[in-house]
Amino acid sequence: MLIFAISGRSFSQAVAPAPGVPVRTYTQATTPGIGISIFWGICGILALLFTLYLAFRLTRFAKRLCNPNPALHPPKAEVMKVLRIAVIAGFVGMLLTILGTGSGLGVLLSKSIAQPQGVAIYDPNRVIRSLDIFVAMASMSGITAHFVGTVASLGLFNWLHPEL
Repeated sequence: MLIFAISGRSFSQAVAPAPGVPVRTYTQATTPGIGISIFWGICGILALLFTLYLAFRLTRFAKRLCNPNPALHPPKAEVMKVLRIAVIAGFVGMLLTILGTGSGLGVLLSKSIAQPQGVAIYDPNRVIRSLDIFVAMASMSGITAHFVGTVASLGLFNWLHPEL
């Protein structure tokens, strides 16, 4: 969704008038302030890719633990270290995507407040575009992905290190 929103920001739209009337081109203006939301969303995706790498590394640990030879098992301290890093990376990723969501929704809220109610809007900069909503939805999907990954890491952490 974020890639679609980024690519859709640069498209322009031409309106064809009746024959004999000169063609007037309207460009879809980018929403001021939505770029910071896209930036935080991309940072959240990068953090998600890092946690995805850590999850893959944990699956490699799991395969080594299935081996009947105990000499090939990874040390518990190493597994706990990777789990701890995964939890921290998940929380950092959630923070980054929450910043993106907050900034994007703040921009959408300010645009909706600035619109006159019940009157046609002739200024294209004041219209809330669907691509702006895509940015907010992408950020919410990122928060969900980080949450699921962090909960899974915390579950494994608690399973390997139960409190007595």
